[in-house]
Amino acid sequence: MKNVLFVASECTPFIKTGGLGDVVGSLPQALKKHEKMDVRVILPMYDEIPAKWREQMTFQVSFHVPLGWRNQEASLYSLEHNDIIYYFISNDYYFTRKGVYGYYDDGERFIFFCRAVMEAIPHLDFTPEILHGHDWQAGIAVALAKIMQPVEDMKTVFTIHNIKYQGKMPLDMYEEFFNLPNEHLGGLEWNGVINCMKAGLFHSDKITTVSPSYAEEIKYPYFGEGLDPIIHQRSEDVVGVINGIDTDDFNPRKDPYIAVNYRHSRVKKKENKIILQEQLGLPIDGDKPLYVMITRLVEQKGIHLLEPILDQFMQEDVQFVVLGTGDPEFESFFYFAGDRYPEKLVAKLSFDEGLARQLYAAADFFLMPSQFEPCGLSQLIALQYKTVPIVRETGGLKDTVTPFNEITGEGNGFSFTNYNAHDLLSVLRYSLFIYNDTTKWQQLLKNVNKSQFSWKDSAHDYSRIYEQLITEPIKG
Repeated sequence: MKNVLFVASECTPFIKTGGLGDVVGSLPQALKKHEKMDVRVILPMYDEIPAKWREQMTFQVSFHVPLGWRNQEASLYSLEHNDIIYYFISNDYYFTRKGVYGYYDDGERFIFFCRAVMEAIPHLDFTPEILHGHDWQAGIAVALAKIMQPVEDMKTVFTIHNIKYQGKMPLDMYEEFFNLPNEHLGGLEWNGVINCMKAGLFHSDKITTVSPSYAEEIKYPYFGEGLDPIIHQRSEDVVGVINGIDTDDFNPRKDPYIAVNYRHSRVKKKENKIILQEQLGLPIDGDKPLYVMITRLVEQKGIHLLEPILDQFMQEDVQFVVLGTGDPEFESFFYFAGDRYPEKLVAKLSFDEGLARQLYAAADFFLMPSQFEPCGLSQLIALQYKTVPIVRETGGLKDTVTPFNEITGEGNGFSFTNYNAHDLLSVLRYSLFIYNDTTKWQQLLKNVNKSQFSWKDSAHDYSRIYEQLITEPIKG
């Protein structure tokens, strides 16, 4: 049995701001179930973690964490949930705050967390063979694992969930907080600043990211966010492993949020559509094609592509529902679009998990025209709810959605290549054409029904990466 310690800044069901929390919550369970591994997770103990979890935690030990001239205190707690042991690093000064990120001292907070992980490892009741850090918040932990070697010959894996966010901080923080000789500065510095993402990339034995296409894309300046030279340099050690979803949680057969549970039945899916139309004040018509977006309203998600073509698409006999919050520009755009097309378009400028599930269950099409997308979970959830995705061919969207081919009958969705508004309009109209062709639509739905993205395959890929690292000689 391989012993793996995940280091991350969030993890469902305890604390989550996005897809990172979903991955760190689901992957350890899949590794334990399918690969018989002992995977444990260590996190900060945020004030935002609900009391029901805090009440189940067991105090383990307190210890000191050196940060420059400071000698901070940390406490280690543990909790077992679904056969996985989770550890929590507690410190009132750094983590007893509202929210998870967005503070002026986020760099200092996660330097503390990563150093505290090193100090905690000798107190754990297992010895990790592999330390697996996730995103920039754990990059320093990967670096310190190599520099300090709290476990002899422990290997390291670093996963890029989104290379755009790198954890940059002034160079003088090295002397202020790190307690390391100057010879190690080069592994943490990039373009004149401390860069936590770069630290993880430089020191890890293996680099993974959340889809094969994204692993290729970030080798180039357009997607690499300034770190593409390092990705190129380490290209032999970079592997893309597509994320999965928790198919027990996202399961239309038993989802408590949706009105009519189903497996493949289009009749029951149509019942969900009619209930949703009534709930949102749209004209009730189970045969009218329903397009939905469930997204953060930010530039990355392709909203700029919708702005110039939405009025043209709304001339078609369709309904469109948007759920999400984000930039005021995009919120205003959808708000006024709803005013212009009250019989066709509803914009819910909030986030509501229950309504999101109802939209997945009711919709015919799920729209995700992202500018870039490391993996994307929403298109996987849409497929799980038997809703046809329409995506741009980038990152994980390209790896999980195959464009429907009328000739061969293959494909589980629709896609377009260029980041161009008229290409989006063209694929939207084409999806409507297929919807109105009963034979072709039925074939597409059969393909959607066969699409599976559980964590089982991903867990096997990670198990092979770990096995390779454990059996190969350690790097200098």
